[in-house]
Amino acid sequence: MLKPGAIHYRPVGSAGTMIHMSIADAWLGLGDTLIVSPAPGLPHQRAAAMLCHALELACPEDLVVCLSAGVELGVHGALGPDAVVARRPRPGETRFLMPPLLVAEILSPDSAQGDLNLKRAAYGRLGVPSYWMIDPDPGRPSLRAFRLVRGRYREAVRATGDAPFRAEQPFPVEIVPSLLVAVRH
Repeated sequence: MLKPGAIHYRPVGSAGTMIHMSIADAWLGLGDTLIVSPAPGLPHQRAAAMLCHALELACPEDLVVCLSAGVELGVHGALGPDAVVARRPRPGETRFLMPPLLVAEILSPDSAQGDLNLKRAAYGRLGVPSYWMIDPDPGRPSLRAFRLVRGRYREAVRATGDAPFRAEQPFPVEIVPSLLVAVRH
């Protein structure tokens, strides 16, 4: 059980591992609760990079794709999704002033429960219309796409392995889960 006002560390092995966590490690801030987990592993990082690359190739000029951009929840905290698609900021703006059009989270053993529950609910409250969840399991990679319907996310599509996922929102793009985790030789 998470206690408001406390700092929660996800178990990562030994106390020594905890000491060596860097400032770039994953974080989740909701209200007055801070959850810190270790930096994501290589499958997670590879899937995030490949997803952002695929999104960037299809992205129209009025939108922008960002890897690990902060999403502020006003006075309720901030989140760090793995990928964000948002309206392009005006010149001089250094932060997104409107909710993103899409947030994507790559599941990791250390972040799965937060991504599946806490973050998804927070993005829904913020009004993010599209939420994608990618499982980078090399043996069975998958992408689940959710659409915000009357304030709650409903699963719209699920693609696994080599099956392509074709999105229309926030713009037309095709994502093949197996290509997100493929290692080039």
